[in-house]
Amino acid sequence: MEAVNLLSSNKYSEKQVGYLFISVLISADSELMRLIIQSIKTDLSSRNPIFVNLALQCIANIGSKEMAEAFQQDIPRLLVSGDAIDLVKQSAALCLLRLLRAAPEVAPSGEWTSRIIHLLNDQNMGVVTASISFLDALVKRNPSEYKACVSLAVSRLHRIVQSPYNDLQDYTYYFVPAPWLSVKLLRLLENYPPSEDPSVRSKLNECLDQILNKAQEPPKSKKVQHSNAKNAVLFEAISLIIHMDVEPALLIRACNQLGQFLQHRETNMRYLALESMCLLATSEISHDAVKKHQETVINALKTERDVSVRQRAIDLLYAMCDKSNAEEIVQEMLTYLESADYSIREEMVLKIAILAEKYASDYSWYVDVILNLIRIAGDYVSEEVWYRVIQIVINRDDVQGYAAKTVFEALQAPACHENMVKVGGYILGEFGNLIAGDQRSSSQVQFELLYSKYPLCSVGTRCLLLSSFMKFINLFPEIKNIIQDVSVVGISV
Repeated sequence: MEAVNLLSSNKYSEKQVGYLFISVLISADSELMRLIIQSIKTDLSSRNPIFVNLALQCIANIGSKEMAEAFQQDIPRLLVSGDAIDLVKQSAALCLLRLLRAAPEVAPSGEWTSRIIHLLNDQNMGVVTASISFLDALVKRNPSEYKACVSLAVSRLHRIVQSPYNDLQDYTYYFVPAPWLSVKLLRLLENYPPSEDPSVRSKLNECLDQILNKAQEPPKSKKVQHSNAKNAVLFEAISLIIHMDVEPALLIRACNQLGQFLQHRETNMRYLALESMCLLATSEISHDAVKKHQETVINALKTERDVSVRQRAIDLLYAMCDKSNAEEIVQEMLTYLESADYSIREEMVLKIAILAEKYASDYSWYVDVILNLIRIAGDYVSEEVWYRVIQIVINRDDVQGYAAKTVFEALQAPACHENMVKVGGYILGEFGNLIAGDQRSSSQVQFELLYSKYPLCSVGTRCLLLSSFMKFINLFPEIKNIIQDVSVVGISV
């Protein structure tokens, strides 16, 4: 109660202690909350901006639904007020953002919409920076209501990008003008499709082009903070270019710029470049430009120390793959799979299987790829993968003999994965007769080979092999007696 009484004090130090105590120690469902809200309302209407700021900070710290409902009119009024100082507007914007997260249903709307949007034109950059964080959250909830912000965001971005860093000295960070505001503006624009207004689109393209140009300029400082700020704006601009996906020149330039980062000395830069290029590879316009960096990406897969970067390299190879480079990419991925981290093997197996089936011009190659997958990483080959290869072999007469021969050879390995036994048992049971003419793979040899795997298999695989043996009786009547004799002696499920 004493802390609540301190809120009524006209002394800054006493009022600050009261607000601090309430923010830290009073819970949102306290019985004193009604008294606290009344005191805060009094301070919000105060002419002393310091008291107003203390009240806003307390609201944001508590951030309860009750607070949001109590002040849903008062705080937006402060935000757009012509009398409020810039510091109060900044606090009001961030306070509203906190309350929006706590109670989205009390978001400002209607008459407040246009007034909040026009804060992008505020003369104070701090107000714009704080307001755009709140505006971005509102846009994500209801993009259509705030669509008018696009032209204002582009105009503000244009002024920042075109001005030399001297003109924005208070908001220049290591020779980069207002980098965090630029990033927020670019991110805000990603919530909308390309503008239909030619002048807005032209101005935005000019901004993006200028950002790409600045990335090519020699650094104005050797400090890491300079490169971090510069690259933050660059990567967000590239993200917007990819999102728009309508400007071929910008997409190609973005791809070339990212290509330079693939061999950057900093791991984070290589990671971000690979991640962004994955998105570029999905665009028809920039797909061919991304493919030009295939060798660099393959080299990263072989030499990169960081597993997360290798993961992104795999993703990019998967995204850039098409009929022209499928065999090379699949082979490189198979080679890497032998030494790949266990955490990414399952995903790699699935990606390889998808690419092999999608771009197979010769299904014998597809069969080879899947059998290699089972040989290299059998534990990570799901049922869907080996089911699919059997389905394709059954439906394609031209590959049945090759599949039977290949799987027969694979089963002769001393250590053979159980998935290989399953595939071999099924294919030989259906098409073993196609290779039985060769004495080295005669009907009896096939049966003995499969039977040698039988004791080491699980119950499910034994059932599959028994089914194959029954098929052998129909396919090869000459070994019927052998199969029956063996069945009597040793086969039991």
